[in-house]
Amino acid sequence: MRVLLTGAAGGVATLLRPRLRRDGRVLRLLDVTAPQALAEEEVLTGSVTDPEAMAVACHDVDAVIHLGGHSRENSWAETVEVNITGTQTVLEAAQKAGVPRVILASSNHAVGFREVTEELPAESTPRPDTFYGVSKAAIEALGSLYHSRFGMDVVCIRIGSCFERPPGVRGLATWLSPDDAGRLFEACLTFPSPGYRVVWGVSDNTRRVYSLAEAEALGYRSLDDAEKFAAEITGPAPTGAAAKYVGGPFTTTPLGIPN
Repeated sequence: MRVLLTGAAGGVATLLRPRLRRDGRVLRLLDVTAPQALAEEEVLTGSVTDPEAMAVACHDVDAVIHLGGHSRENSWAETVEVNITGTQTVLEAAQKAGVPRVILASSNHAVGFREVTEELPAESTPRPDTFYGVSKAAIEALGSLYHSRFGMDVVCIRIGSCFERPPGVRGLATWLSPDDAGRLFEACLTFPSPGYRVVWGVSDNTRRVYSLAEAEALGYRSLDDAEKFAAEITGPAPTGAAAKYVGGPFTTTPLGIPN
């Protein structure tokens, strides 16, 4: 089995790569900056916005994990070009190459203006909080289109925050541990015929407000909880919009300014 990872030099991909290694599986890595290859890895240099590079990258691939793109707020032009047009380029190349499954990295910011409630469903309709959030809502729509038009299996993972440790107080709710990320992406890779799905990418945190039912239906089982870091994380509790909305402080940051 050969799995293509776009954005392979980025933070999430760096955490995932060792956790997705399996006997008989080759990870093909694509990024504008070539990461150092480990055993059973292939490295390609190119942009997700380049149709020719993506055609080469998708050749003889069984699944694509699309992590490439701007991971934070950026200008509208950059966000459209890299995140939205880049995702369409990836999906089109995958479709033409006959790749049966694509996993898209979406974000909690696609629904950042949803109010914080218990067990927010993964398929809540978009309420983005930033241009970045708009781009993630758009890639979910593109994934739906390519599934409906071409029968491709597409799973969109609305990632909370995937780091070695929770990033601050808000992260105690949004954290996706690296090990749980490996378990979640593995489930999305191997579940038989998922069709089109949207799932939350979070651990089973004590302070979680996101439903895990949709991810668990694909076989995901979280074994981690951000609460083990709670005593080490200091700072004021969120207030105002940062406490009211899923997107937290991102609901009030300036639009289009790289951060």
